[in-house]
Amino acid sequence: MTTGQHPVERSERRRRFDRWRLVAPSGVEVVSLRQLRPRERLRLVSPSIFTTLNMFSGLTCVLLAFRGYFREAAVLIAVSIVMDIADGFVARRVGATSPFGIQLDSLADLISFGLAPAVLVHTWALPTWPILAWAAACLWLACAAFRLARFNVTTDPTADKRYFIGLPSPGAAAVVMATIFALDNPEIGPDPAKFALPVAISAVPAILMVTTIRFRSFRNLLQPTSPRGRLVSLTVLALVVVGLVFVPGLTGLVIAYSYVLQAPFGVLTAPLRERLFGPDSVAPPRTRLRSVFLGVIDDDGLDDASAVQPCADPEAPAGDLG
Repeated sequence: MTTGQHPVERSERRRRFDRWRLVAPSGVEVVSLRQLRPRERLRLVSPSIFTTLNMFSGLTCVLLAFRGYFREAAVLIAVSIVMDIADGFVARRVGATSPFGIQLDSLADLISFGLAPAVLVHTWALPTWPILAWAAACLWLACAAFRLARFNVTTDPTADKRYFIGLPSPGAAAVVMATIFALDNPEIGPDPAKFALPVAISAVPAILMVTTIRFRSFRNLLQPTSPRGRLVSLTVLALVVVGLVFVPGLTGLVIAYSYVLQAPFGVLTAPLRERLFGPDSVAPPRTRLRSVFLGVIDDDGLDDASAVQPCADPEAPAGDLG
């Protein structure tokens, strides 16, 4: 607002903005982007730009998969993974993390890492096994949606940021992406042994998404805090770039499958690592969170809280609903 502006003009301008004022369901006033300076507005929406590109890439993957361009569609899943990493990195760097950004990111991820891999697997294996391909696509989409919804409602600010609960949807999509890109059109015939690979790459990552097995986030590689950490990050980045340039298919397979296998490998080696490197080298015990299936207990006539049976805990062992 210009210095020295007449009070009547300021009041008139404020009344004009009242027509566009947003109010949250809780009654909290929400600042409209129109009321911010252009530079501040760009800072706040910059993460959403990458999120939108993530969404566009996922939708384009679906369209290419229906046309039979499987390798090109797989590449676009890789682009979505990069955009998904970028939006979180940018949001933390510019301090623009918000509930809106979290919800938008999950909606984009459902398209890029839920719908896109499901369609890609479905079209890739469709000619010979249409029913199983349809079932695998449905399983993948359902597990990805469950994973993202559970993540949104159980985000714990006190949790150890080094770990994800369940296989992250980008990591699961990377398995499909890397396998299809490396093999393109493998020999898939009526022999069940030839269909084992499509079933494995669609069912195993999908199920891992909804388990409570912890996977490392490797966030320290993106945001190193020491000179040694920066050196490690640059070395890993250089190796990945060189691998993608010369042997992209093999490099993608190594990265995707190594990430999935690091969780069971970490569980098996946890006692040894704790003995050699101390308790910080293993995942700390998880804290149980309140149920995500029964958030309001005083609704629909359920006035007596003592009469409500507890629902499955999202952080319970893998055999439960979480």
